[in-house]
Amino acid sequence: MNKTPLEAKRARVGVFGFFFLAGFVMGLWAAGLPSLNDRLELGPARLGSVLLLISGGALVSMLAAGPLVDRWSSRRVCWFAGPFSGVVLLGPALAPSYWWLAVLAVLFGIGLGVTEVAMNAHSVEVERVYARPIISAFHGVWSLGGAAGGGLTSLALQGGVDAQWLLIVAAVVVPFLYLPAAYLLLPVPPAHESASPSEGSARDGSSLRWGLIALLGLAAFAGHLSEGAAIDWAALHARWVLETDPAMAPLAYTIFSVAMTTIRLLGDPIRGRLGSVRTIQLAGVFATLGYALVLASPFAGEPLRVVCAWTGWALAGVGLATVVPVLFSAVGAAGGRVGRALAMVTAFGYSGLLLGPAVLGFVAEHASLPVALIIPAVMAALVTLTGSPAIRSLLRLSAAPAPVALPSGTRSGDEPVPDGEPQPARD
Repeated sequence: MNKTPLEAKRARVGVFGFFFLAGFVMGLWAAGLPSLNDRLELGPARLGSVLLLISGGALVSMLAAGPLVDRWSSRRVCWFAGPFSGVVLLGPALAPSYWWLAVLAVLFGIGLGVTEVAMNAHSVEVERVYARPIISAFHGVWSLGGAAGGGLTSLALQGGVDAQWLLIVAAVVVPFLYLPAAYLLLPVPPAHESASPSEGSARDGSSLRWGLIALLGLAAFAGHLSEGAAIDWAALHARWVLETDPAMAPLAYTIFSVAMTTIRLLGDPIRGRLGSVRTIQLAGVFATLGYALVLASPFAGEPLRVVCAWTGWALAGVGLATVVPVLFSAVGAAGGRVGRALAMVTAFGYSGLLLGPAVLGFVAEHASLPVALIIPAVMAALVTLTGSPAIRSLLRLSAAPAPVALPSGTRSGDEPVPDGEPQPARD
C-alpha cells in the first residue's frame, strides 16, 4: 500500500507528538525525584536501587517490544504503549512505601521501554516514506519535552503545588494526549503486503546478522555512555576539578544540552548533505575532540580553563547529537521489519546509559574524575570506529537487489525445471 503525502505528513506530526510526550513524562519523573525522596525518606542507596529497577524494567521490555512490533506493527504497539507509559506514573506518585515503589518502578520502566522501541520503529517507517532524513528532529523534540516536564515541575513547586499531585494529574491527562498522536500514525499495511517478496529475509531488518547488530549496538553503547557521562558529570567536573563558583557549575551541562538539542533539531539537513557514513564519522571526531578539551582544561591558564571546558562540552554535544538518529535510520534503510534489530540496538545503547554513571563513579572514587572521563573520550572515538563500518554494511544491504520470486519449477536464467527435479542450492 503506497502511503500518500498527506498520510506521511500526518504521521510525522504524530511521531513528533510521541517523542515530545515521552520526553515530557521523563522530565516530570526526573524533576519530581527530590520530592519523592523527601516523601518516602529514601536516601541515596534506596533511591539508587529504584532507578536501577526502572532501568532494568526498561531494558527487558525493550527486548520484548521488538518482536511485538514485528508481529503487530509499530502503530498498534504505539497505541497501547504510549498511554500505558503515562498511566504508570501513578506508581511512583501513589507508592506508600519504598517496597511498593520498588515494585511499581519496574512497571514504570516497562512502560518507558516499550514506548521507546515502538515510537522509534515508527519514526524509521515514516522516514522511509519521506525518503530523506527526518529522524534527528524527533530526538530533538524529545529533549524539548524533557525540558518542558522539568520546567512545569519547577513552576508547580514554586506555586505551592505538591509534586505528587502533579504526577497524578499527568498520569490521568498524558494518556489522553497520546491518543490523537497515535491516530495520526501511518496505517498498518495489509498482511499480504507486509509479507511481500521484496521484503524478503535478505533485507529484513529483523534478520540482520548478529555480528552487524552487535557492531551497531556497540556504537550505540559508546554514544550513550559518552552522553550519560556528560549528563552526570559535566557540572561536577566544573565544580570539583575546575573549582568554579557553585552557581556557574551547572552551566557546563546546560551548554552540552543546548548544543545537543540544537543539532538534533537541525541535524536532518546535515545528514542529508553529508550522508550517514560521513555524519557518524564526524560525530565521533567532534565528541572525541570535545572530551579532549575537557580533559585538557585543568592545564589551561586560569582565565581560559572554564572556556576550554565549556567549548569541549559544546563540541561533545554537537557530536553525540546525531549518533542515535543515524544508527536508527541506518537500521531502517536496510528494509523489512525493524522491530527486533532496533530493539537490540536500543537495548545496547540504554545499557550504556545504565552502566556509565556507575563505572565512572567507581573510577572517580578510586582514581580521580579526570581519569574517569578518559573512558567516555575513548567511547566517543569508538563511535566512529564501529559505527562507520556498520552503516556501510547496512547501506550495501539496502542497495542489494531484493530477492525475486520465481514461478514454480523455474531456474533463474535457465529453462523450466521438470517437476520432481531437485532445486539448485542458493546462497
